[in-house]
Amino acid sequence: MFGSIDKSKGLLFVTYDLSLIVGNTMGAMQQEVERLDANRLLNTSPEDLKRYLVERHSITPIKLLRDQWYADHQEVQVDVSRDRMRWIEDRGRPVMVPGELFEVRVPFEGESELFYARASTFNMNPPRAVIDRTELVLRYESPVDQPLDVRPLVDQALADIEQHLSWQRGMIDAHNTALPAAAEHAIKQRRARLLAQSQRAEALGIPIRRRGDAPKTYAVPTVRRKAAPSLPPSSTAQFKPEPIWAMEQYEHALKIMQDMALVMERSPEAFKLMDEEALRQHFLVQLNGQFEGKATGETFNMEGKTDILLREGDRNVFIAECKFWKGPKAFGAAIDQLLGYSTWRDSKTAILVFNRGTDTSTVLTGINATATAHGNFKRLVSWPHESGFRYVLHSSGDVNREIILTVLVFHVPT
Repeated sequence: MFGSIDKSKGLLFVTYDLSLIVGNTMGAMQQEVERLDANRLLNTSPEDLKRYLVERHSITPIKLLRDQWYADHQEVQVDVSRDRMRWIEDRGRPVMVPGELFEVRVPFEGESELFYARASTFNMNPPRAVIDRTELVLRYESPVDQPLDVRPLVDQALADIEQHLSWQRGMIDAHNTALPAAAEHAIKQRRARLLAQSQRAEALGIPIRRRGDAPKTYAVPTVRRKAAPSLPPSSTAQFKPEPIWAMEQYEHALKIMQDMALVMERSPEAFKLMDEEALRQHFLVQLNGQFEGKATGETFNMEGKTDILLREGDRNVFIAECKFWKGPKAFGAAIDQLLGYSTWRDSKTAILVFNRGTDTSTVLTGINATATAHGNFKRLVSWPHESGFRYVLHSSGDVNREIILTVLVFHVPT
């Protein structure tokens, strides 16, 4: 990341320009996206790839661990040939006298090369120190007849170093904050370009042969000072675009289903004795009243006794399970049932949990604990809702085939 560093003079924060380092790091992230095998990129979850890029190309600022510092003291011979306060006949050769050496070591976290990077704000009196692996070393030697008061010197040196680190931190924080959006943009841009190229190639009507020298894997070089993240598991098999239900349509369908809660509140007697199948029918009527089907008008279909499906071709782009709350174990089984359907990549799903008589907080706690502990769980998605959660799961056998699951809890009159 930082190149070679001349440490011989012990000057800190002067060797490199931090703004160039930050710019080069961002550029390296974008180049990595461009170099990635096309099919591997298309077959990898964009969110997983983004997280990998952020981890790999973020910069870890230095933090001095003052609470772990320690000192060493020893007797040494000190050269006083340049001491103008002493009468020395020949200053052209070393003149050694008894002395002492204090060595103060301060452990630190972060990327050690940053000690040699100059922030956009700096002064003309850089501090001096030696960097020994994960420790900052301050050394002070003096003859025994002119001992140094070391503690004030140490405090001043560390204050100067902390000042430079604080100047760096603003630039590093800005880079790390911008990195996720930049990575997401780079991924989206290349995915869109590759998909457009694929469509143009298919329009030729001529079989496309893969080049024999095309890379099938991608080697991740190591990064100093932190463990190198690994690319998300994926395949270099030919990527085939699949139908996706637009997110705004998914959100609209969820809004229609959420509005059913108001209907239940206003007409509690009508829903008091309904079972899952009867409740499902009410949701289905509302959904089909808002979404027009391709031919029959029945956009949403039923399967089994509790499911609402939206199909495209031979797979589902939307699945909703309707279940009464019967505890975490039954909810886990509902997730397994949902994952058992044949879905397209990036399918949208929902579980509508009907609650009769159980404390709401108990239901919500059970839902979240069960979902996050599930073997197919990938991540929790920020989705502000007082009676629900949103997760990303992966289909069994393919971690890059992601499924969005929204769980909504409905209070059914008793």
